[in-house]
Amino acid sequence: MTEAKKVFIKTYGCQMNVYDSDRMADILAREGYAATDRADDADLVVLNTCHIREKAAEKVYSEVGRLRVLKEQARAEGRQLEIAVAGCVAQAEGREIISRAPAVDVVVGPQSYHRLPQVLARAKAEGHAVETEFAEDKFDHMPASGSARRTLPVSSFLTVQEGCDKFCTFCVVPYTRGAEISRPVSRILDEARNLARRGVRELMLLGQNVNAYHGAAEDGSVWSLARLLRELAAIPGLDRLRYMTSHPRDMGDDLIAAHRELPELMPYLHLPVQSGSDRILAAMNRKHDAASYLRLIERLRLARPDLALSGDFIVGFPGETDADFEDTMRLVEEVGYAGAYTFKYSPRTGTPAASHEEQVPEAVKTERLLRLQALIEAQQKAFNAAMLGRRIDILLEKPGRLPGQLAGRSPWLQTVHVDAPAERIGEIVSVVVDGMGTNSLFGTLVEEMVLQKAIA
Repeated sequence: MTEAKKVFIKTYGCQMNVYDSDRMADILAREGYAATDRADDADLVVLNTCHIREKAAEKVYSEVGRLRVLKEQARAEGRQLEIAVAGCVAQAEGREIISRAPAVDVVVGPQSYHRLPQVLARAKAEGHAVETEFAEDKFDHMPASGSARRTLPVSSFLTVQEGCDKFCTFCVVPYTRGAEISRPVSRILDEARNLARRGVRELMLLGQNVNAYHGAAEDGSVWSLARLLRELAAIPGLDRLRYMTSHPRDMGDDLIAAHRELPELMPYLHLPVQSGSDRILAAMNRKHDAASYLRLIERLRLARPDLALSGDFIVGFPGETDADFEDTMRLVEEVGYAGAYTFKYSPRTGTPAASHEEQVPEAVKTERLLRLQALIEAQQKAFNAAMLGRRIDILLEKPGRLPGQLAGRSPWLQTVHVDAPAERIGEIVSVVVDGMGTNSLFGTLVEEMVLQKAIA
């Protein structure tokens, strides 16, 4: 029997890339590839790249340089190692990757990875192959989540929307992921039911602008994200629903109502604002101001009083003054976040902000970022501390850091460690929070507390 080929996939960046990597693994499994967690054991290495972080392309070239050594070693051993660069850097750099890194065999963009087997075949015939066209809807050609025979986590990602039509002046997503596309309702529901049958208890719906979802149903109607959430909540076995990333402009009345009415929809919302300065928000082309964002937060909290919020913030956007930054600090203080992603602005080639003349000095950006992070970390610590002594339900997901320990997630996405046997992974259990670490909580199973009390 011929030994199965092996593929190693390294994923950079966002949750959507994690989902895309899983789909590539499913596609390649159909072609006889088995997953491996070692690049030096692989016949094919796929780098699924992200273009959001600073110097993303250079990091990819550096990684390819390390893989080139493995490729040469494999050749000396009589084996062939193929290297594929996928994702957003592949889309942005295209043939430049082949030119600068000839060890790469295949370059495939995020809208084309469903064609990976065909592109690999073309590379074997032609030497190299590049596929970065926005030619067709990849969702029509992808296998469903978990269609390959592999173990699934109890909490899983499911992409429902991709691309962006917002054109924020700092962002490359519209150029690397393309225009907004929503998956058909039936495909999402089929995939969700399949995941639930295989033991998935929680779904995180993904999209660059996930609350802009407008998927076509079989009866010709168009569903919003809120309607989709209501249908997903009715699937047996799916006990928890989440979604990200949202845009304030797309938070409609029906979605706010879903937060009030659906117990399966967890009380955690990632809602990026980026800045608290109206002047900077206008320069970013965000199409909302600080006051409208705060009004939206008030409406959401009226609908779901226990809602925890996270966000994205960029400091040092071109032209940002000290006064603009203080506006951001005031907004953060008023909202009170359970966490946030914070970044120093860095130019992205081809975006309008990259050519702005009023670039903020690096030292100023660093000082502002540290101040903002300190404030958000204090808010996150206070949010976690408020859990001490509370009884909460957690979904046990995986082994913890210590023997005999499991790690789960609270409704507010906090990691909670408890003593419990491995066979309980996948259960939703009640715990009393009795400890707090730097980035996680510790709890005791309520059933254990009851047992101990009975013994005493």
